[in-house]
Amino acid sequence: MATIELDGLTKRFGSLVAVDHVSFSVDQGTVTGFLGPNGAGKTTTLRMLLGLVSPSEGTAIINGYPYRELIEPRHVVGAMLESSGAYPGRTARNHLRIEALAAGAPRSRVDEVLDLVDLTGAADRRAGQFSLGMRQRLGLATALLCDPEILILDEPANGLDPEGVHWLRRLLRNLAADGRTVLVSSHILAEVAQTVDSVVILDHGHLVTQAPLAELTATGGGSLEDIFLNLTSDIRTSGQGTRR
Repeated sequence: MATIELDGLTKRFGSLVAVDHVSFSVDQGTVTGFLGPNGAGKTTTLRMLLGLVSPSEGTAIINGYPYRELIEPRHVVGAMLESSGAYPGRTARNHLRIEALAAGAPRSRVDEVLDLVDLTGAADRRAGQFSLGMRQRLGLATALLCDPEILILDEPANGLDPEGVHWLRRLLRNLAADGRTVLVSSHILAEVAQTVDSVVILDHGHLVTQAPLAELTATGGGSLEDIFLNLTSDIRTSGQGTRR
């Protein structure tokens, strides 16, 4: 069952076409890597999916509805489009308490997500004192507050050290094993290769391909980086995307 569906999604900013008729779907209980070079249109696509930007054409739906029509949307979708959005002078715990109140999450959930992202020991430190990796963890904690069935994460590994990247992989796989759906963006294929079930690749606003990771690596030949570069070079040459 597809929980996320994009059909012909397009966004124009004046003469610039940031996203050009992109269509793909994400199935329940899977981790899908949303890949592409910086500037490929990934963040704009995610912002349209979350109702933060209106598309010029096409549709983006979650569980059959646009995000803005979901009842209690944060209980359905947990999103992280930047590291945390926390006020620098506020502690991590107080940030999450305020977010829980706004989202209708039980206060007890604050300690649960702090433990889940391994920030319990830093819960009473101000967010402005956090490293980028710690802010990423706090952003994940915020996304997880309402125990959502779908997670949409933009570059969540940014700023994490190697141990943190391994931790993130385990977390995302465990969430998928529990039946949750994860769409995670990255500009590095190798960064998500051990995590995702399938990939969607975007370049210059065009869909390059959607394929199971195993199929992509079995037929692409060479390293993961070579596969990625070959696919994106095709779109730059032809100006057209292909979907599998």
